[in-house]
Amino acid sequence: MTKLLKQNIAAHISLSATEMEEFCNLFQHKTIKKKSFLLREGEVCKFEGFVTKGLFRVYHIDKNGFEQILYFAIENWWITDIDSFTTGTPSQLFIEAIEDSEVLLIDKKDKEFAYANLPKIEKLFRVMTQKTHVALQRRMIDNLSKTAESRYIEFTEKYPQLIQRLSNIQVSAYLGITNVFLSNIRKKIAVKK
Repeated sequence: MTKLLKQNIAAHISLSATEMEEFCNLFQHKTIKKKSFLLREGEVCKFEGFVTKGLFRVYHIDKNGFEQILYFAIENWWITDIDSFTTGTPSQLFIEAIEDSEVLLIDKKDKEFAYANLPKIEKLFRVMTQKTHVALQRRMIDNLSKTAESRYIEFTEKYPQLIQRLSNIQVSAYLGITNVFLSNIRKKIAVKK
């Protein structure tokens, strides 16, 4: 169960076998059925998770009832509401399984234990936080400066393994466009080919 987690950690930092086992032992395995929630708006997020199987969507519902997908998480990706987890405030997000899924979860107490007893773990989360900030900044710039068509094309090129697992509605909610507009973009691209 922790093999994928260990590979992910090793891609970011170097731990001894003992340190790796000690850190991985802090995680709890959880199975989440399709359409079930790992987190709902209003709950306090008490975990950071690592997806070992399946697919999740992290989203917010705006005041008009429209779903806004912040990101998806598939195997080998991390998932949380970092705001709620860090501050202890109620979440504004939903984390829902799109497929039957499995995650490894670490709570705040165990993460703090790891920081205190396995100093390299702070570097792991610092590196991952930096990568997340870069990705979010790039996404914000893309949303402000690129057309929906170019964002869609880049999304399909960057995440071909993901696009096949998502519905048109989910893709359009991620891109911030209507499903009808996404259909028009796909038709336009098909005509060009």
